[in-house]
Amino acid sequence: MDWSKIFKGPKNQMHDHWLVRPGTVRGIWAISLGVLVGTVLADLSIDHNPKFGIDGSFGFAAWFGFAACVALVLLSKLLGLLLKRPDDYYDD
Repeated sequence: MDWSKIFKGPKNQMHDHWLVRPGTVRGIWAISLGVLVGTVLADLSIDHNPKFGIDGSFGFAAWFGFAACVALVLLSKLLGLLLKRPDDYYDD
């Protein structure tokens, strides 16, 4: 099927996926930052009952989640270095 006859837009946009278009990327960033800010600001209205002391601090879930994500990425890099095989490992 010839999609160029059906699709009437510019040629360079015919093959662009909607997730890689600059306008969509800016929109996703804006929505993500809005949700992040809203979540952290909602933390102000919550009465915390901390069990460990630090978990009652402002924005604990946000910074703890970010720190856990960074730790997982670093751990996966380290694990990749330990488990890495040479490029010709499976060659005969």
